[in-house]
Amino acid sequence: MTTKDERLSFLEEMSDVRRIKRPNRADVQASRSMTPGHLERQRAAVDEAPKDRNPLTGDNVDPLKSHDVLAYQRPGIQHGVYRKLRLGQYQIDARLDLHRMTVDQARLEVFSFINECVTHGVRTALILHGKGERNPDGIAQLKSYLAKWLPELDAVMAFHSAQKHHGGTGAVYVMLRKGEKDKQRNRERHGFK
Repeated sequence: MTTKDERLSFLEEMSDVRRIKRPNRADVQASRSMTPGHLERQRAAVDEAPKDRNPLTGDNVDPLKSHDVLAYQRPGIQHGVYRKLRLGQYQIDARLDLHRMTVDQARLEVFSFINECVTHGVRTALILHGKGERNPDGIAQLKSYLAKWLPELDAVMAFHSAQKHHGGTGAVYVMLRKGEKDKQRNRERHGFK
């Protein structure tokens, strides 16, 4: 507790102190004027279209029908390995469903999906593209584009239309290259350097 003398002493010491008229706060309002750097970044954002890093093309696609079989194998893929892929004997580690997507949406999804599969060490994937049986012209549009896109991706080693229980000619098995981790693991397991 403070005594009466201490309180009087305090008030006497504070007698010449005046209240600050402006609030004692920093002015944090952002400057409304645009700097040359702001203007340049704004102009660049409007002028430059975002770069599309997706190499998949849509030019000169051969139209495929609903029951056409997709088949592709890079040189160097062993026949026994390709046969197991074709028969659906590899474990499917990832799936992508393209049903009800536009060609542009599917293009983006396929590119992203394959890259993610490689990143996560997926070796065999299944892509459901549909048969296109409802199309009046009988052309399986997404299937046609997929047949063009998959060989354009370096990570795709082989692909083949799926077995009936996985979607038949409305789906495709995709075999992907090994990632660096898997290659190193095989080297260590088999004693290679």
